[in-house]
Amino acid sequence: MLIKLYEENTNARVVQKIANALREGGLIIYPTDTIYAIGCDIFHARAVEQICKIKGESPAKANLSFICSDLSQISAYAKISNPVFKLIKRNTPGPFTFILNGTNALPKLFKQKKTIGIRIPDNGIVSAIVEELGNPLMTTSLKNYENLWDEGEEEVEGAAEYMTDPELIEERYGRFVDMIIDGGQGGVQPSTVVDCTGDEPVVLRQGIGELEYV
Repeated sequence: MLIKLYEENTNARVVQKIANALREGGLIIYPTDTIYAIGCDIFHARAVEQICKIKGESPAKANLSFICSDLSQISAYAKISNPVFKLIKRNTPGPFTFILNGTNALPKLFKQKKTIGIRIPDNGIVSAIVEELGNPLMTTSLKNYENLWDEGEEEVEGAAEYMTDPELIEERYGRFVDMIIDGGQGGVQPSTVVDCTGDEPVVLRQGIGELEYV
């Protein structure tokens, strides 16, 4: 199901419908400030497992992140020192994934992972969805699924469009998810990944975001 939303004026009823679907274990594809992503409610274990199954990985090994609504929500699930708090505050909302140590509030499925990735994207659509949901959204870039073709099918020419154009995303990935949120043309560059678990922040992957230090 393809659902159109506008970042400047998100429809509250539609956002509520999406949040309800997530609470019931639905999978969605949605826009961020970088690449379209696939996600679910972090507290719905079967949905998380389904995303990992599609990806061909176990939840324990999969590279998964949370999209949070604000710093307060981050602090419930991750340990943040004062310097890291200031760093995240300076660079969010924005195209960054911060690697942090998790807290005991993490859902059972994630507790075996010592660290988690945290995002606060600069995108009004996903922000509205997370706020309505009331807890973080588990997220992984659709780019991680770029080789998810039918068995025996060769990767098609112009495959990048199947990660950026919502109608083509629906054509290619619609059968794997419950909803695809059309927020317009998506990007192709990933977020910048910053490891904040040590004494100093370390950029593990340089993406579209240019980190501003405090």
